Amino acid sequence: MGPLEPKVNELIIAVICFAVVFFAFARLLVPRITKVLEARQDAIEGTIERSEALSAEARSIHAEYQAELAEARHEAARVRQSAAEEGSLLLEELRAEGQRQRDELVASARTQLEADRIVAEAALREDVFRTATQLAERIVGEPLADQRRAREIADDFFAELDADTAKA
Repeated sequence: MGPLEPKVNELIIAVICFAVVFFAFARLLVPRITKVLEARQDAIEGTIERSEALSAEARSIHAEYQAELAEARHEAARVRQSAAEEGSLLLEELRAEGQRQRDELVASARTQLEADRIVAEAALREDVFRTATQLAERIVGEPLADQRRAREIADDFFAELDADTAKA
């Protein structure tokens, strides 16, 4: 007999064993395997959906971050511009204040110099008058009695001197 001509009772036993194994697989194992595969499929799809949701959320957060970063850059630029403007205004104010103080000092110094010049001129005229009077007394050989007349002559001389200086 050979493999192409099996014995009938062995064939029946093989078919029964095959049927038992087939039904056991079909009834017990295949539904469990199907459930496990479906659970895996759901888990994979859920993971994909969650990853897509997380990816969308990440993109949204990234876009917000970029917008906030751009706003922060604009704000920083505005702050820098404002600080530069305030600094230039402050420098202008300081320069103006310095110029005003310099002008006040120069005016004060000029006033003081003019006052000192007047005082020095008066003292010098008095010294010149005294020296001229002493010289005149030496030349004449006697004291000059009329101080008022001598003072008028000296004042006329100084007036002519001032007029000549003003013309020059």
